[in-house]
Amino acid sequence: MLYLLLAFLGRGWLVFIASLTQADDRTGLVRLFYPLKDDFLLALLTGLGAVLLYLLVIAERKRAWRWPIAVFRRMKWGLWFLLALDGMLLGQRLLHSDFMFSPTAAFDALMLFWGALYLLKSLHLKLYLKDWQANAED
Repeated sequence: MLYLLLAFLGRGWLVFIASLTQADDRTGLVRLFYPLKDDFLLALLTGLGAVLLYLLVIAERKRAWRWPIAVFRRMKWGLWFLLALDGMLLGQRLLHSDFMFSPTAAFDALMLFWGALYLLKSLHLKLYLKDWQANAED
């Protein structure tokens, strides 16, 4: 579930990477998901935090370095910050569209709600963030 939340928060980067596979029209796929260029650039900017948190999860999987342990344990606060930032961007998009219904905005709102519930209630996430100990030997 954590990977799904990180993919949602970093969806701008996923669209960017998928657009690189289009040889003839790379902007076509980006325009499909982000009709306005500013929305795409903001998605890339806010998704950078999700990419960094994903790299932190990879560092936990490898357990090669000890310095990211303290940051990893506080990753939940980074997820909360990214959810709040994404919520503010959703509010801005809704404001600019005069609060007209949009399936993408509805999906984003649903995912934000689900992500907040996951961060609040997930015992698995809580135990996962406490799992990486400084004295772990692998």
